[in-house]
Amino acid sequence: MEQRRKQAGHLFAAGKMILAAIARELRVSRQSVSRWYAKWRRRGAVALRGAGRAGRKPKLNAQQLQHVERALRRGARAHGFGTDLWTLPRVATVIGRLTGVHYHPGHVWKILGAIDWTLQRPAKRAKERDPEKVQGWLTERWPAVKKTLAEEKLGSSFRTRAGSRNAPPSAEPGLPRGKRRS
Repeated sequence: MEQRRKQAGHLFAAGKMILAAIARELRVSRQSVSRWYAKWRRRGAVALRGAGRAGRKPKLNAQQLQHVERALRRGARAHGFGTDLWTLPRVATVIGRLTGVHYHPGHVWKILGAIDWTLQRPAKRAKERDPEKVQGWLTERWPAVKKTLAEEKLGSSFRTRAGSRNAPPSAEPGLPRGKRRS
């Protein structure tokens, strides 16, 4: 948007176009061009510059963010935690230790997003898991289960409901398909 305001300032200075034509040229509303023109007449091209950054300035600068990222890459155990799993409270603690800036754990995800870290959940596996039994199940039991599932015919457990919309309905409710009471 600032680029459009600068272009408008050049067109105002040239004095060759009316405000409506400038609005069409820049594809903005006539009201915006009128507002820009009033500012330009009062203070010149300086008035058309952008307002700058919106919101609060970040607590951590780029160098501090790089320092935090390097520390996180070393792992949680390197910072005295029992496991190598990073949680938001743990990351907040490390940021506080390294930089002196304290964040609420609920806000740490914004910092992680700024350094392109995403949520990674570890795979959940039972502690009692036996890889040999799993492999045996996959090679022996699963093919048998899969085979029986494929062999089952389409149908419904309710006698009054058709197993498929394409199948012809039974002659009377409660009877198998195609059977009539005799």
